[in-house]
Parts: sequence; structure tokens; C-alpha cells
Amino acid sequence: MKRREFLSVLAGTVAWPIAAPAQQSAVPVIGFLHQGSPDQNIERVAAFRRGLAQAGLVEGQTIVVEFRWAAGQFDKLPTLAADLVARQVAVIVTPFSTDAALAAKVATTSIPIVFVSSADPVQIGLVASLNRPGGNITGATTLNAELAPKRLQLLRELVPNASRYFALINPTAGLAEVFTRDMEAAVAGLGIRIEILRASNDRELEAAFANIPRQSQSVLMSSTDAFFFVRRELIAELAIRHGLPAIFDARAYVRAGGLMSYAGDDTDLMLLAAGYIGRILKGERPMDLPVTQPTKFALTINLKTAKALGLDVPPPLLATADEVIE
Repeated sequence: MKRREFLSVLAGTVAWPIAAPAQQSAVPVIGFLHQGSPDQNIERVAAFRRGLAQAGLVEGQTIVVEFRWAAGQFDKLPTLAADLVARQVAVIVTPFSTDAALAAKVATTSIPIVFVSSADPVQIGLVASLNRPGGNITGATTLNAELAPKRLQLLRELVPNASRYFALINPTAGLAEVFTRDMEAAVAGLGIRIEILRASNDRELEAAFANIPRQSQSVLMSSTDAFFFVRRELIAELAIRHGLPAIFDARAYVRAGGLMSYAGDDTDLMLLAAGYIGRILKGERPMDLPVTQPTKFALTINLKTAKALGLDVPPPLLATADEVIE
């Protein structure tokens, strides 16, 4: 299949016929809501579809999937969520899109919602608790906050002489304050001070990296943010251009040229989300399904980028990597 045709199917522009309201009980419609675009989430969507198949859900036969992509325009999410509600979908899934999950929660209190969120779902108000979510929402958390100390440890193993630590955040994002707090907690007691870089557009990204002193002792941790994820190739290029070792929260950054990432495995999380959809369609209630967590974690290292930065990856660190890009 040609790439254009594949992306067209992925985006839902070539979709299964929409079931009439009277037919929806026989062929449930799953609404897929995301702030990004299909070409940026090819592997994740493929994993989601594998998860549906593992749950016994056959797309086009026992279920229909309706995709709604905001393509980076976050203000469209409420309208897209409302559209899915109007279509009386059976479930709304918002994988790796916390903003979409929040928009879906506002749009409906009755249609089940399954999320995969990098933020603490209790802290941001998605669920009442992890064990007893309550209401119509459940899903998976990536444990992003809990992994901050591990990412810091990995960065220190790779650059043991680091003396200045920078964190990149998007000040307009709702999770910026949470990320900053998590970073400060991660370095507590280590004698490290986190210097915050703020950027919410391309010009500010360029300026943020330009303000970092060009010295081998500076390193960077990037926050979880959809704006950054969409611009991961630019961020990876800026880090190399300014000689800055950086660690990220998703392997997609490393595949785009970033140095290193440590995170819950994307495929694992998509399978978990799809599994919950299967259970809900079989009659279980979201409020009875505890928020789950990844069971697999992945360290990804880009050796080509390490070489460009003049770094020698220690053999013990390289041996623990789940994926090495050369």
C-alpha cells in the first residue's frame, strides 16, 4: 500500500461506514480522540489495532473506529469530543493525549472514556483514585513523574561530569507546573539545581537553546508535552546543534535524532488501553477498572547522536538499552 493511502486509512478519511443509531448496539463505534496527527502516531495506532484484535474486536466487523485528530490545534479538541458524543460512540479512547482526555471528560459523563496519560490522573482530576476511578473514566498512566529520578540517573551515567541541568517546559501547558515540581523532587538531596527553559512556539524554542552555555557540562531533560512531541525533530536538531545531551520521555524523540529516552513501552500501554475497551464493551464498568500502569519500560539510545555530541556511551549503560539506533 502506498504511504499516502496508508495515512488516509489511518486518519479515518477512508473509514468503515458509520452505523446508524439503531445499529450501534450491534456494531459499537470506538471514538479515537488525539491532539496530534496520524503520521506522527503510526506505530501507536498500529499497536492499538493489535490490542483490539487481541481483545477479540475485529475492525469493520464487530467494531468501527472513528478517528478524530486535532493536528496540534488544541482548541479543536472540545468540538471533536462533542462530535464523538453526538455520534453516540460506545467508548472514547484518548491514548497519549491528556488534553483530549480532559476534553472528553467535559463532553460526556456517560460514555466510557479510556485514557493513556503522562500526567497523574488523580492530580489533574481525571479520576477520583487509581484503584477506584469512579464515574465513566479509566485507563493507564505512563508513570512519567515516577520515572523522572530514573531519567536523571541515566543522564548522570552518560554525562557524569554534568554541572548544569536544564529542563524544557511549555509554560502554556496545564502540566508545566506538575513537571517542574517532579523535577525538583527528583533532584532533592543531590545538590543539583534545575534551570527552567520555557518555550511555547518555534521562536521561543530556538531562543531557549541559544541561551544554554555551550559547555560539555550542560544537560537537558524535556517535559512531557504534546507541543514538544510534534516538534521532536526540531528539538533533537537543536540539542545536537548546541552540543546538549538530552533525555526524553518517548522513544519517538530518539528515532527523530534525540540522544536518549526512558519511558513506559508505548506498545504495552496501547495494548492495555485496547484491553480495557474490550472489557468495557463486554459489560464491565470503567469505575470498576483500576487505572493500570505499564509493565514494560524501554531505554532507547541513539549512538549516532552520541557520536555527534562527542559522547562515549558506557558499555554497562549500552548493555541495558532495549533499543540502540546506529
